[in-house]
Amino acid sequence: MNHWKLAGTTAIAALLAGNAALAEITPEEVWQNWQDMSSSYGQAMTATSAVRDGDTLIVTGLNVAQDQDGMTVDLTIDEVNFTDNGDGTVEITMSDAYTVDMTMPAADGVEGETPTNLTIAVSQPDMVTTVSGTPEETAYEVDAPTITIKLDSIEGVDAAAVDAMVEATMTAVSGNYSVAGPADAKVIDVAFDAESIAIGVAAKDPESASDFQMTGTVADLGVYYMLDMGGLSLMGDNVAAALKAGTAIEGGFDRGLMDLAINVTEATGLTKITATSQRGSMAFAMDAAGLVYEITGEGTALTMSGPEIPFPEVKVNYGEIAATLSMPLLASPDITDFTFLTKIVDFSVSQDLWGMIDPGNILPHDPATVIIDTKGTAKLTSDLVDETAMAALGETAPGEIYSLDVTELRAKAAGAELTGSGAFTFDNNDLATFGGMPTPTGKLDLKLVGGNVLLDKLVAMGIMTDDDANGARMMISMFANPGASPEELTSTLEFKDKGFYANGQRLQ
Repeated sequence: MNHWKLAGTTAIAALLAGNAALAEITPEEVWQNWQDMSSSYGQAMTATSAVRDGDTLIVTGLNVAQDQDGMTVDLTIDEVNFTDNGDGTVEITMSDAYTVDMTMPAADGVEGETPTNLTIAVSQPDMVTTVSGTPEETAYEVDAPTITIKLDSIEGVDAAAVDAMVEATMTAVSGNYSVAGPADAKVIDVAFDAESIAIGVAAKDPESASDFQMTGTVADLGVYYMLDMGGLSLMGDNVAAALKAGTAIEGGFDRGLMDLAINVTEATGLTKITATSQRGSMAFAMDAAGLVYEITGEGTALTMSGPEIPFPEVKVNYGEIAATLSMPLLASPDITDFTFLTKIVDFSVSQDLWGMIDPGNILPHDPATVIIDTKGTAKLTSDLVDETAMAALGETAPGEIYSLDVTELRAKAAGAELTGSGAFTFDNNDLATFGGMPTPTGKLDLKLVGGNVLLDKLVAMGIMTDDDANGARMMISMFANPGASPEELTSTLEFKDKGFYANGQRLQ
């Protein structure tokens, strides 16, 4: 898993770019803690000198180096000052700027491919970090007016011909960082806020005469991260073993208004993309209890134009988007809960795009909505994150499902709307009745509004023939009953007594 391979590299930023802290009461203990933590990430932290001058330990020529899987990282900070505040805390200040040199290995099996070298400049003027606690349990508080990270240079076979610029600046940054626990099972907590982030990317390729420009801003960003390192050393070989040994990770972010603008100039012309989103969030957690993933977004608008688009511009909007997944990862004798949600609310496209589908403006062009919200219970008999165990299963299922609740089912588009809800239980001792699937018991209630009108409109558009529409109506009539209004159909699909029923009529 590549994101674990990058953990040591991101730790450098945590330790030295201000989002981290490792200290106790005395400056010497803080400095030693930095070195110990760096070593735990597989890094080597050294210094030209570390000399006490009054209440300050002055560390000069601080260097951090790492070589992992052929990827090397090397940075040097001219000076770091650890000052005893006299109240049981230590203040850390450092050089306003430093550079990070990175080398990424050449791709395996590609003839002529060479390593890619990056130089990244970091600027963090007037950043102050205050450390408190003990060597075993340390806490940092960080305050930085601005932090800027900029790509200074890039060299490599593909990159050499590209004139590239990447820069990101965070303003009004504040945060905290804490470390607790023994060396082999430390728990790291990080949280920081930034009033705004501005990102700029530019690249030119003389060979193809292309020009790429991107700018973006994010307001009110909050980020959090927790890592329990118990068992982390096992992660590269077996995620299941690491989780069982105590490794846990969680994190996420929430943000306010986000703006993005992309301009791509090629021989064929200019392509423009702009996007705005009012707010969004993401949360992720993984431990022995299972996996949780959540993402949300609100008030998003996307506009595109360019030579390959057959209209002046295309617009896409949605009011809300969300996805949630929670599930167990490890085998257990216990029955555990799972959830799955996917949602997109008030999705709409520009009239130009509707014109390709519905040139006669026959269909309602109202925003569309799709919601699938479910939860249930299951028991895993194999570890889902153990590749060897999963490969050994072959066609065998890795567990058993015991219940499934359809909390909400909704699909609304083109003047028609389908809604439903239901609940099922499953008999895992009977895999014969339904061809290898655990035998279900339960029902799903459905309601369709506007279905017949939609069929009529599809016929008028020429998408369906009258025979096709009549065949669809006959099929629907087998599963549906008239509802409270002429345009409403209802249906109850039910599994009971080892059979399948539609509105009380047994079909299997």
